[in-house]
Amino acid sequence: MAAVTIWNEFRHEREDDEVAAVYPDGMHETIADALSDHGHDGESDHDVRTATLDEPEHGLSEDVLERTDVLLWWGHEAHDEVSDAVAQRVQERVLEGMGLIVLHSGHYSKPFKRLMGTTCSLQYREDGAKERLWVVDPGHPIADGLEECIDLPRTEMYGEPFDVPEPDRLVFNSWFEGGEVFRSGCCYRRGSGRIFYFRPGHETYPIYENDDVRRVLRNAVDWATPTEGAPRTFGERD
Repeated sequence: MAAVTIWNEFRHEREDDEVAAVYPDGMHETIADALSDHGHDGESDHDVRTATLDEPEHGLSEDVLERTDVLLWWGHEAHDEVSDAVAQRVQERVLEGMGLIVLHSGHYSKPFKRLMGTTCSLQYREDGAKERLWVVDPGHPIADGLEECIDLPRTEMYGEPFDVPEPDRLVFNSWFEGGEVFRSGCCYRRGSGRIFYFRPGHETYPIYENDDVRRVLRNAVDWATPTEGAPRTFGERD
């Protein structure tokens, strides 16, 4: 059983009636539900907790992160309000082995930008048009149980260029009605930690209610959960 922490700004849901209508309890609770109702016997496969921006230390104290196997991160309008100390704390835990799943506009978050070493900029258009999310690496564990594509009837467009390093593996590639394409499922390794960037998740659309998206999140948590490996030692040896 993995210890999972879901981090969300939790601002839009409290300040925007349109978003509150979609996620009345916050996106973090909807995502937590997707991860908790997973076991075949009705029991959760994961120990799931949530954290939000306005909690002390943004809900990500050293103790919380030390007890977290996989951290999911959703941010949008308040990236600059995340303290540098907490961003560095997250970065260091990923290098130590904690998994990180970055959702939608979390590409601009401080931890992700630190780990990528780039601007993580892109093109976007909020038009509520259709997205087709193609599985381009069907053998990857994150794509387990999916058909050849996921159709999202209404979403926000993200388009190339996407200023991130070349992914170690690309699981999903998106096509939008305007003709744009986007690398929507990028896998990385930083230090001992696994990172997965997953594009869908605009706050005004019920993306995290979609069964296939929820499956992707569950698969991604399983993939990003740390595994035991050979011990690593540094420094002078006798």
